Amino acid sequence: MYVKGSTASGPPSSQRSTKEKILNAAEQLFSKHGFDGTSLRMITSRAGVNLAAVNYHFRSKSALIEAIFARRLAAINSERLRLLEECELAAGEAPPPLEAVVRAFASPLIYLKKDAVGGRTACQLVGRMYVEPTDVVRRIASAQMKGVAKRFLSTFSRILPHLPQTELMWRLNFCVGVLAHTLAGTFVVRTLSEGACDPANPEETLERVVSFLSAGMRAPVLRAAV
Repeated sequence: MYVKGSTASGPPSSQRSTKEKILNAAEQLFSKHGFDGTSLRMITSRAGVNLAAVNYHFRSKSALIEAIFARRLAAINSERLRLLEECELAAGEAPPPLEAVVRAFASPLIYLKKDAVGGRTACQLVGRMYVEPTDVVRRIASAQMKGVAKRFLSTFSRILPHLPQTELMWRLNFCVGVLAHTLAGTFVVRTLSEGACDPANPEETLERVVSFLSAGMRAPVLRAAV
C-alpha cells in the first residue's frame, strides 16, 4: 500500500485523486438518482473528468458500481464481524446475548451516517441497494453478504436453537429489510410523526432498532412455518 513519504510503489497521487473523484461523484449520483437513472456522462460531469478516465480506472459502469460497494460494504461487514467476535469472546462457552449480536449486525449501518466520510450519501446508497436492486447490485450484494449472513446465522442458531434454519433465514432477511428502510426511508417516519420522531439521532435509532429486531427474532414460530 502506498504511504505518503515512503518509497513504496503505488499509483501517482493524481491517479488516486481522479479515481476518488469518480467514486465520490458516482456515489452521490447513484444515491440521488438510482443506478439505472445515473449515466456515465452525469458522473464524468460531476467529477470533472472525461469518459476515458472512467474507462481507464473502472472499464465499465458495472465495475464502477462494484468498486463503490466494495469500499462501503467491505468496511461495514468487517466491522460487523469484529463486533460479533467481541460478543462471542465476552460470552465464553455460552451463547452471547441476543441483543448484543443484533447490535453487532445493525450498528455499523446505523452509525454509517455519523462516522463515515460522506456518510449521509452512503446511507442513501446502501438503502437503495436493498430497495432498488439491479442485476449487477444483486450480484455484488450477494457476494458481499453471503459470508456475513452465514456467520451470524451460526450464532443466532446457538442463541435460538429451537428455530429451524429456514426460519432464522427469514428473520435475518426481515432484519435486513428493517435496516434498509431505516437508512433509505427516514422521510417516512418524519412525515408520519410530523417531526416528532428524529431518525437523525443514531444512538436512539440504534436502540429502537435493536429492541424491535430482537423481539422479532424471539417471536413464536407460526405453526405453518414449523
